[in-house]
Amino acid sequence: MRNKMFPFSLIVVILAPFLVKCRQQGEKEQRATQATTPISVDSTAALWYKNSVMYTLDVEVFQDSDGDGTGDFKGLTQRLGYIDSLGADVIWLAPFQPTPNKDDGYDVSDYYTIDLRLGSMADFQNMIKAADARGLRIIMDLVVNHTSNEHPWFREAQRDTAGPMHDWYVWAKGRPENYDVGMVFPGVQKTIWSLDSRSGLYYYHRFYDFQPDLNAQHPQVQAEIKKIIRHWLNLGIAGFRLDGVPFFIEVPQTKGEKFEHQYELLSQMRSFVQSIRKDAVILGEANVLPAENEHYFGRQGEGMNMMFNFFVNQHLFYALATGEVKPLKDALDATSEIYPNAQWGQFLRNHDEVDLGRLSKKDREKVYAAFGPDTSMQLYDRGIRRRLAPMMHNNRKQLELAYSVLFSLPSTPVLRYGDEIGMGDNLALKERNSVRTPMQWSESFNGGFSSSVKTVRPVVDTGIFGYPSTNVALQQKDTASLLAWTARMAHLRKQCPEIAYGSWRLLNSGSPQVLVMLYSWQGKSLLMLHNFGKEAVQVQLDREDVDFPHLQLVATSGAVVKTDQDIPVLSLPAYGYYWGRSATVLK
Repeated sequence: MRNKMFPFSLIVVILAPFLVKCRQQGEKEQRATQATTPISVDSTAALWYKNSVMYTLDVEVFQDSDGDGTGDFKGLTQRLGYIDSLGADVIWLAPFQPTPNKDDGYDVSDYYTIDLRLGSMADFQNMIKAADARGLRIIMDLVVNHTSNEHPWFREAQRDTAGPMHDWYVWAKGRPENYDVGMVFPGVQKTIWSLDSRSGLYYYHRFYDFQPDLNAQHPQVQAEIKKIIRHWLNLGIAGFRLDGVPFFIEVPQTKGEKFEHQYELLSQMRSFVQSIRKDAVILGEANVLPAENEHYFGRQGEGMNMMFNFFVNQHLFYALATGEVKPLKDALDATSEIYPNAQWGQFLRNHDEVDLGRLSKKDREKVYAAFGPDTSMQLYDRGIRRRLAPMMHNNRKQLELAYSVLFSLPSTPVLRYGDEIGMGDNLALKERNSVRTPMQWSESFNGGFSSSVKTVRPVVDTGIFGYPSTNVALQQKDTASLLAWTARMAHLRKQCPEIAYGSWRLLNSGSPQVLVMLYSWQGKSLLMLHNFGKEAVQVQLDREDVDFPHLQLVATSGAVVKTDQDIPVLSLPAYGYYWGRSATVLK
C-alpha cells in the first residue's frame, strides 16, 4: 500500500489563521518601533510641524480695521506681532471664502476668492507677506466635503439632472432608507438626505441641509479640488486643515450609516500638495477610533501629515474633571503607534463643542457635572459648548495645569484665540457660536475689536469674562497674568525638541491622579509630571527611570524634589506640574 501524505493544501488551511496573526503582530511591532524611534537632527527641518505652536482664529472676529463691525485681513495683519510674541509660529485660519454664512463660513459658495466682508485678495496677499516676514506660516481650512447649496455648482446640478455637473453631488430618486440616521449634529439636524424641490431628487448631506456633500469619488470633482489646492498654495498658503475627513472620503449609500472609505484620496492629496510645495502639510479633522488611525496617516506615513487627537482630548477632559489619569494614559498608549513623520495636533478647546462622544455615558456625565452641568451648556447629546476658563470656574491653577499638559503631550499644541487670556463664552448665542465671540484686546469700546455699534457677533461685555476685566492690554502689563504665563510656556515648548522629535514612555507614578511622561532625544531626557488632583501628593520614582542627581528644573508650579533619601520623592501641589531635564539618556 502506498504511504498517504498529509495534503499540503490542508496544512495551509490549518496554518493560515496562525500565519495571518503572526504577520499582523509583526506589522504591529514594526509600527510600534517606528513610533518610538527618535527623529534624527537632519530630519527636523522637513518636520517643522512637529516643533511648532499653532494658533487658530477666525478672521471675522479677530480685528476690525475699518469700523464696519466685522474683522478683516487688514486687522489680522495689524495683530500678527501679537501672535508672534505669544510664541506661535503657525496660524490656522477658519474659512474666509465667500459664503451665505449659515454655518460660520463652512458653507462655501466660491473656493477661489475672499469673502468681501473680510477684505480683498490684495489684503490677503499683504497678510501672507507680513506673516512670512515674521516667520509665521499660514494654513487654511479646506472645506471640500460639502459646499453651500447656493454654490453655482449645486445650482447647476439642480437645474440640469442630465448635465455633467449633476454627478458632482450625491443623489437618490426615492427617499433613502437611512435618510434620518448618522447626523453630525443630532438634536439640531433632522436628516442626512433631503428632497430637492427643483430636481425632485433627494441629495445627500452629512451636515446641515444647506450643505450638500460633494461626490469626492467623481474624477472631475477630484480635479477641481486639485485646482483649489494649487490656487491657494501658489498664493503662499503653507498647508490645509482638512474639514470632516471621514465624510470627505466616504462612499455614501442609501442604506445603513457605516460606509466604505476611500483612504487613497488622502495619500493622493498629500502627494499633490507636496508636489507643489514640498514643506506644506495636511492637518486632518478626523474624530476616529485608534484602530483607524493608520488608514488616515497611511501605513508608511504617506497619508495626512497631521491629525487632531480627539481621542486623547476627550480622556484629557475626563482626567481634568475627575482627577483620574488612567483613562488618559490608556488613550495615550492607544494613539502612540504612528509613523515617525506623522504628528498629532493636540488641543484643549477649538471652534466646536468639547466632543465627549467617545466616553461612556457614565464618564460623560462626570465631565458634564464638572464642566457643563446645565443643559444649556451641552450640545448634540455629546458635548459642552463653553470656553475653557468658564468651564474651570476661572481656576488659575487648573487652567495652568491644563495648558502645561497640552504643551507636554507628544503632539503639536494648538491654541484657540482668546484662551490665552481666559476669554469667556456667550451661551445666548446659537449652538457653537457661544465660543466664537470677538477677540478682547482692551478696555475700550467693544474690547478694541471694532468701533462699530453693531458687530458681527456680540462682544462679551459683562462679568469677570467681560472685556473690561479680561483683555490683552491689561494682561500685557502684568507679568503674572495668564497671557504672560501662556506665552512663556509656548516659548518653552519650542525649546524642548525632546517632545517634538524624541521617543517617550509613561512611568508609574504610584498615584491615580498623577501623569508621568519621560522623553529621550539626542542625549537628553525630559521628565514631566502633572497632578490632576485637588490635593497635594508625593510621588516616588525609580532611580533607574530618573537621573535625579543631574535633573535640572525647566518649569514648575511649586513642585519640590527631595533626593536626600534612598528613594527620591517629588512633592506636587494641587494641580501642580513639573518639567525637569537630564543630560543623560535614560532607558
